[in-house]
Amino acid sequence: MWSDVNQRQAAPALALSNPAPVAPARDPAMTGFLQIDKLSKAYVPAKPVFADVSFTIDKGEFVCVIGHSGCGKTTILNVLAGLDTATSGNVIMDGKEVVGPSLERGVVFQSHALMPWLTVRKNIAFAVESRWPGWKAAQVNAHVEKYVALVGLSAAIDKKPSQLSGGMKQRVGIARAFAIQPKMLLLDEPFGALDALTRGTIQDELMTIVHQTHQTVFMITHDVDEAILLADRILLMSNGSDTDKGYVPGGIAEVVVNPLPRDRTRAGLHHLDGYYDLRNHIVDFLVSRAKAH
Repeated sequence: MWSDVNQRQAAPALALSNPAPVAPARDPAMTGFLQIDKLSKAYVPAKPVFADVSFTIDKGEFVCVIGHSGCGKTTILNVLAGLDTATSGNVIMDGKEVVGPSLERGVVFQSHALMPWLTVRKNIAFAVESRWPGWKAAQVNAHVEKYVALVGLSAAIDKKPSQLSGGMKQRVGIARAFAIQPKMLLLDEPFGALDALTRGTIQDELMTIVHQTHQTVFMITHDVDEAILLADRILLMSNGSDTDKGYVPGGIAEVVVNPLPRDRTRAGLHHLDGYYDLRNHIVDFLVSRAKAH
């Protein structure tokens, strides 16, 4: 049994057809490093994009969220990053309320957001110096080189973004995010604009770094296989919709626990027992059940 309807969600009128079986209880020692409580966002008061979104993420856990465009995935990530504010609800990370951006939360967007006039080394050093302003130049440089090596870009460390491919730029963005050693990493479809081969290579690198650093990650993706490869849990989001009983906002419709071994690889994923059941369940949700009703 590999999925559960998250009982913490307050999702009125959200009826799932053919609900998944309930997963075994989670380890009580996991306390919820990140706590999201009854989050909502409304641009039009009568029609919130999502409402009553509640979930927790444990320290060292990798959580992906999947849903159709317009369900509010990026808005939730921006609230977690402190780049947007919710209409109501709270976000608590490591016992403190999230208010505004912080170097405790590293963000990687689909666009690499590098400073084009700086080299790879200096792009990352800028972030490192902001995080640890008292560090000596040699200490900063050693730290930068360590994280550039982790994403396989040592040979390009003194090149500017204009000299890099799209995949290389995204690697720099990932290295920069990891280099500040954030308490949490927020990824907004960071591989969405890349070709399949490059995407797969960077997925493998990301998995390796996350396993080495035990990083806590919240990631948005539209790619079902990417979520299955990377995530410990997958949040399935529904879109808001007009129904016979009135407008129903979107939200977290279901939380799917990934039962596949954590040492899974991209090449071997489709050979694992349970892979197709898991994939079909998520695809069925996206095709048949992703609108609130």
